[in-house]
Amino acid sequence: MRFLLTTVLNAIAVWLVSLLPGIHVTPYKSDNEQLALVLTYLLIAVLWGLVNSVIGSVVKVISLPLYCLTLGLFALVVNGLLFWIVGWISGLLGFGLTIDGFGWAVGGAILLSLLSAVLNGLFNHEKDDRR
Repeated sequence: MRFLLTTVLNAIAVWLVSLLPGIHVTPYKSDNEQLALVLTYLLIAVLWGLVNSVIGSVVKVISLPLYCLTLGLFALVVNGLLFWIVGWISGLLGFGLTIDGFGWAVGGAILLSLLSAVLNGLFNHEKDDRR
């Protein structure tokens, strides 16, 4: 249940980020345009979670010296790169995210992270049973 709620909240965050002029979402081809658009946002949210957890973990470990050297500012570049990868993969799958440049990818990733954190903080109040 928590995964589903997090995915829906991330899809809402992706929708809000797509309001930026340099980031566009193209739904896959379907008869029902509204359903196709909602499913596209959900698929982009799932893809963002997969890319961030699999590729992001590896890149963050490898680039640890650059994180230390730049006092964490290199995380902005890494998140922009991961967001750009999500756009590239979704384009290969025939739907999804179009990013006009790397600057838009960095800005979109920053905004996506902030919105996702705020939305998850507001709505994802599942109690931690480990306490």
